[in-house]
Amino acid sequence: MKILVVNVNTTESMTASIGRQAQLAAAPGTEIVALTPRFGAESVEGNFESHLAAVAVMEVVSTYTEPFDAVIQAGFGEHGREGLQELVDVPVVDITEAAAMIAMLIGRSYSVVTTLDRTVPMIEDRLTLAGLYTRCASVRASDVSVLALEEDPEQAVEAIVVEAEKAVRDDRAEVICLGCGGMAGLDERIQQRCGVPVIDGISAAVTLAESLVSMHLSTSKVRTYATPRPKKITGWPISAVRSMQP
Repeated sequence: MKILVVNVNTTESMTASIGRQAQLAAAPGTEIVALTPRFGAESVEGNFESHLAAVAVMEVVSTYTEPFDAVIQAGFGEHGREGLQELVDVPVVDITEAAAMIAMLIGRSYSVVTTLDRTVPMIEDRLTLAGLYTRCASVRASDVSVLALEEDPEQAVEAIVVEAEKAVRDDRAEVICLGCGGMAGLDERIQQRCGVPVIDGISAAVTLAESLVSMHLSTSKVRTYATPRPKKITGWPISAVRSMQP
């Protein structure tokens, strides 16, 4: 089984970190291929960058020439999952939805601890659109930027723990979801401090993607995520979308 794990930003070191965490979570025999978009922002922390990333992620997946069995979009609260589902015939899993789905299996309510406050509405909207927000106790910002997660991981952990503890104490959350792909691998350290289950979205997405492939299930193409109709698209930055060829 081969799973493409696509970073939404162009920071190669973060792609490598995401890929390592995905491989650790994968079952024996699963190959993880971590991809970085060809264009886009070095970190995604707002709507403009998120919409740009959606196109960039579709481009890098559409131009990948080898066979693959599933795709993971490794951006928390980002746009683009629906477009990917139209473009490919394999399962597509978004880490935002994967983390929330797993959280709801092990607790009545969950909270998300993310990076900057400006990303909170995006995550709330993504969870609402996916039908996962009703059991979300809160989405809290640690005020740590995406790039700072790599620059000073110790300080990042401390900031995340502060908000996670508030979510458990004040918001009555029973599970914490780490709200950024760049937080991959921090779950165990934060769980030790908070005393509740902590979910890394990368690991959750890998597990769900493997399950879908093993069950021979993929996106329904009957209506909402039907393959795009072949047509002329002027100026489209994706160079070779397989499913859009006549």
